[in-house]
Amino acid sequence: MKVAVLVGGVGGARFLLGVQRLLGLGQFATRHPGPDHQLTAVVNIGDDAWIHGLRVCPDLDTCMYTLGGGVDPQRGWGHRDETWHAMGELARYGVQPDWFELGDRDLATHLVRTQMLRAGYPLSQVTAALCDRWQPGARLLPASDDRCETHVVVTVDETRKAIHFQEWWVRHRAQLPTHGFAYVGAEKASATTDAVRAIGDADVIMLAPSNPVVSIGAILAIPGIRAALRSAGAPVVGYSPIIGGKPLRGMADTCLSAIGVAATAEAVGRHYGARAATGILDCWLVHDGDKADVKAEIDGVTVRSIPLLMRDPTATAEMVRAGLDVAGVAV
Repeated sequence: MKVAVLVGGVGGARFLLGVQRLLGLGQFATRHPGPDHQLTAVVNIGDDAWIHGLRVCPDLDTCMYTLGGGVDPQRGWGHRDETWHAMGELARYGVQPDWFELGDRDLATHLVRTQMLRAGYPLSQVTAALCDRWQPGARLLPASDDRCETHVVVTVDETRKAIHFQEWWVRHRAQLPTHGFAYVGAEKASATTDAVRAIGDADVIMLAPSNPVVSIGAILAIPGIRAALRSAGAPVVGYSPIIGGKPLRGMADTCLSAIGVAATAEAVGRHYGARAATGILDCWLVHDGDKADVKAEIDGVTVRSIPLLMRDPTATAEMVRAGLDVAGVAV
């Protein structure tokens, strides 16, 4: 089976662990492997930024560290057993930005990435090279090799302006008056050939329960991705990131409010829309407690209610299995 998943953030990385758990891939592979399954993640690059002269790709790195067994288990991102000596020295020099911290081990990843990018390698090849060290058990593909960053339209001191997503989220904790999001560079970007091919070749395509606006939305903003989803022969199965009217982590509710979408499982499903119309979904999975909020179908999208709490890879694997069952795909 070939599985393609659109992902972003910590939740997306943990969802990939569930896919691996179900298929026996990565750290869940056995000494006597079963069928030759393949997992490809098309990863959000909208959070990427230049920090201290280095190219930082938070979502790609979170997926790579998580699947490679090296992520910090408490934070859900960055290296385990991290130290912060370099940031301490930068603070003593008074270097800005002082609100975005990079751990000492994490710096090595960004140094390698930046050197390769400046040598002319595209981000997809750089990511593949970094994965050689981590062996994530999945193919991690940036949605585009082009620079495409999410910026947020906010009001600061009675002035409306756009700031990078990282500044909005990390520095201001999403507490500024927020009016919308701009995917800067998306209009000139294009999806990588590998990402489009992975979607087209898949037996099932999944939208992880990642932020619909700044994770999945940023991926969909890249020309070529939405068209690939709409023309794919495989079913597209989405998972609601909203449970009981709020996200379990992150700020999806704040992002949805800024674009005029209610923070409910039904509203997000309607936001994505049905492939039978002009959207991208065939199936939509919502949490058990939200089953009263949706009917069995949303404008052509088959809806099922299941437990959506990703307590551990085993519970997440059951979510993945349920999605395959609804889509009529056998493992």
